[in-house]
Amino acid sequence: MASGGGYGSSNQKTDYVFKVVLIGDSAVGKSQILSRFSRNEFSLDSKATIGVEFQTRTMVIQHKSVKAQIWDTAGQERYRAVTSAYYRGAVGAMLVYDITKRQTFDHIPRWLEELRAHADKNIVIILIGNKSDLEDQRAVPTEDAKEFAEKEGLFFLETSALEATNVEEAFVTVLTEIFNIVNKKNLVAGDDEMNNNPASLAGKKILIPGPAQVIPERNTMCCRS
Repeated sequence: MASGGGYGSSNQKTDYVFKVVLIGDSAVGKSQILSRFSRNEFSLDSKATIGVEFQTRTMVIQHKSVKAQIWDTAGQERYRAVTSAYYRGAVGAMLVYDITKRQTFDHIPRWLEELRAHADKNIVIILIGNKSDLEDQRAVPTEDAKEFAEKEGLFFLETSALEATNVEEAFVTVLTEIFNIVNKKNLVAGDDEMNNNPASLAGKKILIPGPAQVIPERNTMCCRS
């Protein structure tokens, strides 16, 4: 269950870090989704991401500093071999397509296959249909995406980075599920330790709050054209 917390400080020690990757074709709005979540901004003059960059959003939950590290990977074909290395270590992923461009949805199975080939088998994945504000230009029926998500065991939401619709909810969905998985591991580890059988954990326990103040941080691994 999500739990409210205080606000982080830019110079505060970070207790937990969770890496989430944004993947999908170029121009589906991955960078805009990231900008909306991390800084609550939207730029009409956004340019294509070159290579890989990441931003973070830090929150204080139950007196612990929790940082979500969100990686934005270039969707262009020529960068896919480079960005695949950045899937490693990710505990969450957002597969993004543009609801107005059918081809971007048709490419999702290929992106999912690549993700599963490089990421941890327990990675939490959500399918995102972006640009829901352009309903009159819709080329991908919501039911098509829902059916695919159910078949592949993915979460699903339609978002609008422009109107800030469901962007927060999409990230909270992923982070909350990561918490649930990690929390179960902590419970198992506690039982094992009581039985003198220490367990190895893949992550640490966190609680995800509701709306929280953003502490923007930006790191660019490459550059923007």
